[in-house]
Amino acid sequence: METLRTPEEQFENLPDWPYEPHYSEVPDGDGGTLRIHHAESGPSDGPTVLLLHGEPTWGFLYRKIMSGLADAGIRSLVPDQVGFGKSDKPSNQTDYTYERHVMWMQKWLEQNSPENMFFFGQDWGGLIGLRLVAANPTSFSGLVLSNTGLPDGSGTPTEAFLAWQKFSQTAENFPIGNIINGGCLTDLEPEIIDAYNAPFPDDSFKEGARIWPSLVPTSLNDPSAPANKEAWQELENFENPVICAFSDQDPVTRGGEKAFTSRISGASGQPHTTVANAGHFVQEDQPDQIVRVLIDLVARTTS
Repeated sequence: METLRTPEEQFENLPDWPYEPHYSEVPDGDGGTLRIHHAESGPSDGPTVLLLHGEPTWGFLYRKIMSGLADAGIRSLVPDQVGFGKSDKPSNQTDYTYERHVMWMQKWLEQNSPENMFFFGQDWGGLIGLRLVAANPTSFSGLVLSNTGLPDGSGTPTEAFLAWQKFSQTAENFPIGNIINGGCLTDLEPEIIDAYNAPFPDDSFKEGARIWPSLVPTSLNDPSAPANKEAWQELENFENPVICAFSDQDPVTRGGEKAFTSRISGASGQPHTTVANAGHFVQEDQPDQIVRVLIDLVARTTS
């Protein structure tokens, strides 16, 4: 598997990102290895929250949530998924599959996670993270889900998602930072947009970001549809707290929380919330609301 590694100088002087890099080697599924990066914040002995990003972002997305949790004595683990951030980037789109993404993060999890942790996932962070929860249910004390899903091919994708899927494959230019800005209600500052562009010095680094939307199972014939259906069977019996915090202005995932609140045992009777005045990227638009939900979950679960 041919891979690219973003030069470290791309990440110099990023705003609000003082974190030292941590690296782990995982099997690439093709006889080699990949390097996965993660950042950490908060006390090493505090309760831990795994914060998992999606398309087309990286751990930088969580900078405000990390600092808010650290102030509350909560540790954050924030990996960059393969193809993003400071993690290695396979250079061919065909090297990326849903199942490989799950395998890569499972191998990373085995090296870096504590015995018990909490989880927050948004976008593909949920599509990958919920597979990890289903495979390791006793490792997770509680979940917060935002603007995400676990499609098994049985539903009908929104028109907004189908348009995004087509754009990611056909657009001549794929401006990552501007795409993220377009998914926020907040107008991001130029230096923040630059930070989202940092992992991608040129288009050759964007193959993972280009293909990810097309890996979402949108039909029963999708190769990952059976695995997601099996994961749902595990998740339906997950009894630890599951809280939905979907935003009020995300056209892609609007209404998606109903699948979780109606099907997962641990979601029953929980204080689900709608994050007001937020687009797809709640981490940029309303980080304080997410911090409060996570702090409350940790406090209720560990007291």
